[in-house]
Amino acid sequence: MDGERILVTTATKMGSTAEIGEAVAERLRGAGLPVDTAPAGEVRSLTPYRAVILGSATYMMRWRREAGAFLRRFRLELAERDLWLFQSGPLDHSAEEQSYPLPQRIEARLGELRFRGHATFGGRIDPERAGFIASSMVKKGLGQDFRNFDQIDAWADEIAHELRMEAPTR
Repeated sequence: MDGERILVTTATKMGSTAEIGEAVAERLRGAGLPVDTAPAGEVRSLTPYRAVILGSATYMMRWRREAGAFLRRFRLELAERDLWLFQSGPLDHSAEEQSYPLPQRIEARLGELRFRGHATFGGRIDPERAGFIASSMVKKGLGQDFRNFDQIDAWADEIAHELRMEAPTR
């Protein structure tokens, strides 16, 4: 492992999960950590990074395909880096009140990785960008923003604390 930077990468369909990733990245930067962001499908190397935070939108307890592909593609490199995961998706406030497990397919890939923890955050459907299924969910009153940015900030602060405690020495 060569780098000192932190990568926040996301797999998103409508942009809500990427916005959570950007909020996490900004919080880490505010703690003085060097952070890059990128869509999971566009990351080509983990060489500059000592830690990775991967987030995915969830649909019916499934992660986006590009998030699973990221874990497969970088499994060897991730075994040498700290890894945190987050998922977004519940279209209610339940993510503020209870813990959600990771999907089994994702959990199965964590065996030899330096997995440090995960969080689940509420999701958002943008009524302006909703497709057929999302439109029907909007009609049922789910076209709201259920993301709790105080919860997201608190989680990012925990990660920042852990990363500062393990800062590489020069």
